[in-house]
Amino acid sequence: MMNYLWGGMLLLGVIYGAFAGTLDGVTEAIINSAKEAVNLVIAIAGITAFWTGIMKIAEQTGLVEKLARRIQPLLRFLFPELKNQEKANYYISLNFLSNFLGLSHASTSSGLLAFQELDRLNGYSTIASKSMCTFLIINVSSLQLLPINMIAYRAQYGSPNPAAIVGPAIFATGMSTLAAVIFCRIMNGKK
Repeated sequence: MMNYLWGGMLLLGVIYGAFAGTLDGVTEAIINSAKEAVNLVIAIAGITAFWTGIMKIAEQTGLVEKLARRIQPLLRFLFPELKNQEKANYYISLNFLSNFLGLSHASTSSGLLAFQELDRLNGYSTIASKSMCTFLIINVSSLQLLPINMIAYRAQYGSPNPAAIVGPAIFATGMSTLAAVIFCRIMNGKK
């Protein structure tokens, strides 16, 4: 559906440009936008590769496992039905830690692994378990203590202080995560 929406918008823009006599401007805008998109993707790919590598090193050195043990009380609170499910808890911890660092791109693989494990524990049912719903909602709220990707975007576009987003990001994502936790606790308490 989104492909049709974007395609339609582009087509309308080109048609309007042709009728308004500004087709040269439309062509120039398309070329400049494509160039800017490629530059942004290259910059973000480098940053994502760097932080994904750092997370992999942290995982292989045991740092992630130590941090995962530290957040076990939080996981027991959020996912009480996952007692003694080390594999699911590990993937959830890895995903949460990646999100805490603002590495939304790097947290995708651990999120998919966590969800696959939750699906396996749910017996591959067509109805999502409480743990699956809780994980999805909290993952979407994405508590970030250091929004690396946003800092990178701001730096890419010439912000004089790219890290100025840190305080507001902590507040905004903290509030969205708090709302997510409250919602999940209320919904999980219902029969």
